[in-house]
Amino acid sequence: MKIDVESVDVDKLRKDLIEHFAAAMFIVSPVAMLDLSKVERVSNEEIIKIAIENKFDLNKYLKRFSK
Repeated sequence: MKIDVESVDVDKLRKDLIEHFAAAMFIVSPVAMLDLSKVERVSNEEIIKIAIENKFDLNKYLKRFSK
């Protein structure tokens, strides 16, 4: 799947991934702390890969462009 990074609200996606892994860290797995740390520092392209790996629906993060 090819995703145009410019069409994704990466800031919102990063924020939601941080919340996702923070919750997992306390509820499910201490290993999620490593994922949380990674999400805070990786590139926009890598954020999208992590989101896909964690079954996030990227359609919710697409920017709406007006003409």
